[in-house]
Amino acid sequence: MNRTYSRTIVASDLDRTLIYSAAALALAMPDEEAPRLLTVEVHEAKPLSYMTEAAGRLLVELADAVRFVPATTRTRKQYRRISLPGPQPSYAICANGGHLLVAGRTDHDWNAEMRRRLTEGSAPLAEVRAHLAATADPEWLRKERVAEELFAYLVVDRDRLPAGWVKELAAWAEPLGWTVSLQGRKIYAVPKPLSKSAALAEVVRRTGADRVIAAGDSLLDADLLLAADAGWTPGHGELADSGWTASHVSALGVGGVAAGEEILRRFLAGVRS
Repeated sequence: MNRTYSRTIVASDLDRTLIYSAAALALAMPDEEAPRLLTVEVHEAKPLSYMTEAAGRLLVELADAVRFVPATTRTRKQYRRISLPGPQPSYAICANGGHLLVAGRTDHDWNAEMRRRLTEGSAPLAEVRAHLAATADPEWLRKERVAEELFAYLVVDRDRLPAGWVKELAAWAEPLGWTVSLQGRKIYAVPKPLSKSAALAEVVRRTGADRVIAAGDSLLDADLLLAADAGWTPGHGELADSGWTASHVSALGVGGVAAGEEILRRFLAGVRS
């Protein structure tokens, strides 16, 4: 592995940033002009997530030049379904920072540290789950899940979800030290100490990196982007829809799977500049 720019870390969200479900591809061009796609996730014997083949080549090139750190809200089990081109990342951030994988293995000391921070800085998960159960309507609620005993999320029917419900939930959760994020059909309730930036800071500490560039599309990526020296957001998603900005973060005009390819081009240009 070459890693010419080894003191730089590239930390990126995955879903709807670098990889895309079929529903999120946003292939707006004529069929004959559509890019060739690479399957990067299989679930229950069916392809689930994709990137363009060009993006796959760019990721291999990027991982050969710098330390690439996936930073996802997925659980460890969900993350391990993904097979990205190139070598296995030496570090990966899962469960929105609650788990740090080192060479693919769980760092239990880091998880214990994060659970200590949650106890000190946010209301218990059980209290938030009870509120979700009391306020979510079965008419639009499809599933309620707990991720790694760290945070909760709902799978909903967006067409039936009442306007304003997510904002009401966010207002209730704020004083309890929790953040609410709406991503596609999922509503996440995540304690504020549980952050991608906290795990990223630990990776920076361990590696001695002196520069971080990042990308993400949702409210749960905002702290990751703010912790970076430079960053990019795609032309879709929660941050784009809300008009979120930061002086060192560039908003791309392209959306869908093409945005993932463009982000990787920007990453490579960024680490070489």
